[in-house]
Amino acid sequence: MLEYYNAMLGLGMRLLRIIALALDLDAEYFHTYFINHMSLLRLLHYDSTLSNPGAGLYACGEHCDYGVVTFLKTDKVPGLQIQWPDDTWVDVEPLDGAFIVNIGNMLERWTNDLFHSTKHRVLNTVGRERYSIPFFFQSDAKAKVECLPTCCGDENPARYEPVLAGDWLASMLSKTRSETAKNDPAP
Repeated sequence: MLEYYNAMLGLGMRLLRIIALALDLDAEYFHTYFINHMSLLRLLHYDSTLSNPGAGLYACGEHCDYGVVTFLKTDKVPGLQIQWPDDTWVDVEPLDGAFIVNIGNMLERWTNDLFHSTKHRVLNTVGRERYSIPFFFQSDAKAKVECLPTCCGDENPARYEPVLAGDWLASMLSKTRSETAKNDPAP
């Protein structure tokens, strides 16, 4: 598991170089933001219960990931959907040997909405168990997430206030727990 985690971390660092270059920044621009990163690897299991969106029953409800980028490895069971800008949901078919890459909220904030966070959900439409392994690639807790210099200007002002990555992540997780408790109260 540690070998896989380190491989994902390396992949994330390589992707950051590409993102920096795409944004007209030095290839190593993001490096200092990830020295003490908060990246997280999870092993997810979805049971075989069929989803019923009309009744509010999902394997995993719609959401965006809070960090920078998520690398997702799935099994061959379908279920992941992403939302297009016109609000339609599109199936993401599992592709053997490939990762699904979701942009997270922090990259959206850094790029001033140039890169949009990927809204996604999981529907069980086949009545089979499903497994996935997301690697949530996240910066240092003390990284200041503010609009990058190449993503704003006089005619395109920053849309978000600067925030520390750890504070942002803690506030989003707290909000998620509050919403979960509200929607699924204990007996």
